[in-house]
Amino acid sequence: MGLIVQKFGGSSVKDRDRIFNVARIVMNTRNAGNDVVVVVSAQGDTTDDLITKAAEITSDPSHREMDMLLAAGEEISISLLTMALQELGVSAISLTGWQAGFNTDRAYSKARIKRLDTERVESELARNRVVVVAGFQGLNRSDDITTLGRGGSDTSAVALAAALHADRCQIFTDVEGVYTADPRKIPKATKLKEITFDEMLELASLGAQVLNNRSVELAKKYNVELEVISSINPVPGTIVKEETKVEGMLIKGVAKDTDVAVLTVKDVPDVPGMSFKIFSLLAQKNINVDIILQTTGRDGMKDMSFTVPLGDAESAVSALKNATSRIGGGDITVDKGCAKISIVGAGMQSHSGVASTMFEALFNQNINIKMISTSEIKISVIIDEADADKAVAAIHDAFIN
Repeated sequence: MGLIVQKFGGSSVKDRDRIFNVARIVMNTRNAGNDVVVVVSAQGDTTDDLITKAAEITSDPSHREMDMLLAAGEEISISLLTMALQELGVSAISLTGWQAGFNTDRAYSKARIKRLDTERVESELARNRVVVVAGFQGLNRSDDITTLGRGGSDTSAVALAAALHADRCQIFTDVEGVYTADPRKIPKATKLKEITFDEMLELASLGAQVLNNRSVELAKKYNVELEVISSINPVPGTIVKEETKVEGMLIKGVAKDTDVAVLTVKDVPDVPGMSFKIFSLLAQKNINVDIILQTTGRDGMKDMSFTVPLGDAESAVSALKNATSRIGGGDITVDKGCAKISIVGAGMQSHSGVASTMFEALFNQNINIKMISTSEIKISVIIDEADADKAVAAIHDAFIN
């Protein structure tokens, strides 16, 4: 007998038929002799619908109240799935995030797990029950409900798998595994049998929507082997682990991220410590900065451009404008019509000409590159959002096909 943690996304439980399909998957895993903990997301478009309801009331809801509202989505899912399991004759119980022991920090809407007390979950498993846990949510020190950010249910599942020393953590989705590109957009995309934590982390961070990047960070930290698998088609998925046996594949994937805005602060004093002043302001607002480009100083001044998540662009501009006395600088411009296109692969470390091939593919499609960022296993470029799909297809053809 093993302990299996299974996570099901919103599309997997979007209606009655899908819920019973998930219940049968869980039941079969249980009947194979395993203890099972299930982590569930909100149904279908429930989270988006709740955000719309909030927007009908106010254009600026507090993050605390949004967490209170959005947590309701997962509570609906866990209760309905538990009812379906009971209907199939499976002993099951649903637990909210806080009942399952998730304690977080106070960063509403993007909280991080500080502690996980699995006593209640283990107690229910000892009673021979399937435990259905609401993903995405927890409780902070003030006993306020918090949420872990979009994709947080993946993080909840991996955290539980690590804390319970599970034998396997399965992430069920509406696709059959991890592909070299989005198979819905690139028909020639190839499913990977396995991929390393590092490669998956890069892809997740760069816009691939199969796994949440924080969940991959946790899996790597605690060496939790993941299996990305379809909840619709019972076929082998993709294993995500520390090392893979497959060698020789130069690029593992091409990712697209349109959740990008480019901010430019013009005419910043070209003096020591200026970068620290600018980016510490953004850090205080919990705004993540990715690609940074700085022009060569001229007349004692320079321009600084950097990317932030689209939803944080206005907050970033406000923080910088409110601190002009500290940082100086001229106009602050925002370009929201951007996309980040990235290639990822551990094989890049030992091959030359990767960047050249990527840039040639973009050139052949007359696509202009605005910014570039590289690491040992990835290259990212910022381009116009209108060219994003064309760029992914061209780069995929250049490397994968």
